[in-house]
Amino acid sequence: MSRVALVSGANRGIGRAVAEALADAGWRLSLGLRDPDAMVGPIPADALLQRYDARDFAAPAAWVEATMARFGRIDAVVANAGIMIPGNVIDAGDADFDDLLEVNVKAPRRLVKAAWEPLKAGGRGRVAVVASLSGLRVASAASGLYATSKFAVLGLTHAIRQAGWEHGIRATAICPGFVATDMAAPLTAGRDPATLTQPGEVGRVVAFALDLPNTAAVAEIPINWALEPRL
Repeated sequence: MSRVALVSGANRGIGRAVAEALADAGWRLSLGLRDPDAMVGPIPADALLQRYDARDFAAPAAWVEATMARFGRIDAVVANAGIMIPGNVIDAGDADFDDLLEVNVKAPRRLVKAAWEPLKAGGRGRVAVVASLSGLRVASAASGLYATSKFAVLGLTHAIRQAGWEHGIRATAICPGFVATDMAAPLTAGRDPATLTQPGEVGRVVAFALDLPNTAAVAEIPINWALEPRL
């Protein structure tokens, strides 16, 4: 029976590319979207489109319940939904910092927690959290606030990996640099989008990570579009 993956933020950008890569690999899809009615383009006929807002505490349980009702299993969670708020950690206000932590760190934890029992049931549950190279280094003062949240995402992913290991759950942090998406566009003005990592390339990396056996787990996957000697 085909495996089932939950993918958050699947309406565009990286999330949409992940969904397409997983569909190509034979996964059945449960897609979390802020507005399911706005989903455009081809999707598998049996895909579940579920309204999901990362700030809604009740959303993960409702999504998991709907997925289990449709498919009877959950084999992977791809926590992709996230926000980017640029800012210097000294000058930024608490509201922006709290918002980054809420969406980028707490929401993935809530989603994985809601899906935990189904992930355990199969003995090879998979979690992929879309982090960033900003979770591995702070490139500038202006990216410091965002990077702080992504460092926390790396810690979260490793903590999930530790908590799930004995149950066959493997967790991987996917860490791209600039990706040619709408979210990155304001930060990459003046760069040729073709020189950046493409969403489909990230999608293929996620599909690869989810397909690895329990005996070949990878905790972090940096994805570079430009040379970074230490990464």
